[in-house]
Amino acid sequence: MTYREQPVTLAAVIGAHGVTGEVRLKLFGEGVETLQRHTAFNGGALTLAKLKDDGKGGAIARFAEVTDRTAAEALRGTALTVPRAALPPLGEGEYYHADLIGLPAVSESGEAIGTVVAVENFGAGDVLEIERTDGKRFMVPMTAAAVPGWSAERLVVGKDFADS
Repeated sequence: MTYREQPVTLAAVIGAHGVTGEVRLKLFGEGVETLQRHTAFNGGALTLAKLKDDGKGGAIARFAEVTDRTAAEALRGTALTVPRAALPPLGEGEYYHADLIGLPAVSESGEAIGTVVAVENFGAGDVLEIERTDGKRFMVPMTAAAVPGWSAERLVVGKDFADS
């Protein structure tokens, strides 16, 4: 499966909201607008009928297939995914976290370092967590100095960061 075919998680159900089948969502994108671009999730299993911002950084949603609180509670923990190809195209230098996770990380000379296992953001920009072949992990900032290049096939780690 190519990265363009991988499902991308945009939100997760964190619980029921009210008694009529609405659910509370934790958002992983840039707000409610990210979800509003899509009408179906999880391969068409869930059809978005209504969506609103909850005013706390999350959202409240209603799915056509969920008609009561019991069904809404049963969705707790469900990740809402769309195909990667359904996401808007990116500009120069932009990336989706899902495109980086799983990439082999190499040094500027092409030597294998490990694999990108996570993308975190602690407030000052994205930070990549890379697992070395020996199982140890290290982090590098997603900056031009630390990551001089990446593609669908690999991520290059700068020489000053590869030995972290």
